[in-house]
Amino acid sequence: MTESVDVVIVGGGPAGLSAALLLGRCRRRVVVCDAGRPRNACAPHSHGYLTRDGVPPLDLLAMAREELRAYDVRVRDIEVTRVTCTPSGAEAVLADGTTLRGRKLLIATGVSDVRPDVTGCDALYGVSIHHCPYCDGWENRDRPLAVYGPPDQAIGLALSLLTWSRDLVICTDGRRVSAAARARLEGTGIAVRTERLTALEGTDGRLERVVFAKGPVLERHALFFNTGQVQRSPLAEHLGCTFTTKGHVRCDRKGRTGVANLFVAGDANGDVQFVVVAAAEGAKAAVAINKELQAEDAVEGAARR
Repeated sequence: MTESVDVVIVGGGPAGLSAALLLGRCRRRVVVCDAGRPRNACAPHSHGYLTRDGVPPLDLLAMAREELRAYDVRVRDIEVTRVTCTPSGAEAVLADGTTLRGRKLLIATGVSDVRPDVTGCDALYGVSIHHCPYCDGWENRDRPLAVYGPPDQAIGLALSLLTWSRDLVICTDGRRVSAAARARLEGTGIAVRTERLTALEGTDGRLERVVFAKGPVLERHALFFNTGQVQRSPLAEHLGCTFTTKGHVRCDRKGRTGVANLFVAGDANGDVQFVVVAAAEGAKAAVAINKELQAEDAVEGAARR
């Protein structure tokens, strides 16, 4: 089965749903396809979103979907398996074999965080193991915190975390810390443990201790990590997008990628990765998409006259 719409949006997070809302208000026919794997699904609350601070992430998405019902927007809980973009439009093939033909395609699939490969991490992730101080630093203020990652990345994160806590221990998991790196910490009071980690232990999602292969156990309230991230979907790469050295999609301020009729919004482009920023990027991309559609409509209308 083939269906034609104005815009196909891949990814039903804050960026994709925000774009869908604005495009719906522009009287555009939109289909949002979402595979159901949001980056922050494990987090009990989302933060930093004006009027929505503290709302559970899945509740926020449910409210957004409900708002879309007033417009010509459909949300499908299905994965997109293949996409193509050409100067004449875009196509998305869904997991059930359906083909969506759109005039424009917006990818808003976001990124996945590379979690510490340590026993116990997954059970604690989102509750007491975090990657973003701006999202979770307040809830862990003045608490004893561990900071995990390669030395340079962990040190940078630890220095940032001083805003929220002075009780910080960097855990490099067997990686050596150079004299130059240690010099960056001079005078901060931040401790360093270089032994390999064997486990992160806690109860009901709350970290209690960091266990090392050698040396004493480290009691901590939470752990923040900086171990990188990867694109959640390979679609942008398959379409020929270019990427930054950190693996983010290169695009302009309105989400244009340089690939015909393809836009990207949200965490995938590597800007500040907050829920509220992703929603704003979705809105900006929607305006750019609608302006291109308006220009195309004007040319088509002139051709018919």
